Amino acid sequence: MDNASALPLNRDRGAEGDELSPSLGRGASSSTFGDLYRLYLAGVFRYLRTCTATDDDAADLTQQVFLQALTAMPGYRDQGLPFAAWLFRIARNVAIDAHRRRRSTVDWEALPESRHPVAPGDPEAEALRRDDLASLRRRLDGLDPQERDMVTLHFVGGLSQREIALILRTSQSTVQRRLARALQTLKERYGER
Repeated sequence: MDNASALPLNRDRGAEGDELSPSLGRGASSSTFGDLYRLYLAGVFRYLRTCTATDDDAADLTQQVFLQALTAMPGYRDQGLPFAAWLFRIARNVAIDAHRRRRSTVDWEALPESRHPVAPGDPEAEALRRDDLASLRRRLDGLDPQERDMVTLHFVGGLSQREIALILRTSQSTVQRRLARALQTLKERYGER
């Protein structure tokens, strides 16, 4: 996972993943799980990246998610819950557990500039990108935790509102309403730049 930006979004994965999920459970083959791993890897990583401080932390958590999913696979039953919702529920729980265990860290901004890694390419463009990402992260941090989860699950994880509702154990209309409110809040805050 050295280059997270090279991972595909897999936004069209829903139907394919749902077609594979009935073959899971006791008789699941390793190739079926491998197909699902390739299909959902990028989305799970990107979701977890929004919950962690570094790419390495997100990669570690992504590995934990897929290990837990593989371990739980024999007990998986297709009961109308899309595989993506089942998998991202595991990812969300792993992120919550990691956050609880997290030791205090030094903010990136607190590190002296000499300790920052040198970015390849245009330093000015990299600095602007880093400022934009920091600004977006601050605005996301200002959201209610559940609304922040909804935004990241939808835009980073590539999940539908129905899948998010299943993960968060709420109604789809609640997700739709709170997601719209969160986006409006972000739009207003981001426009304040």
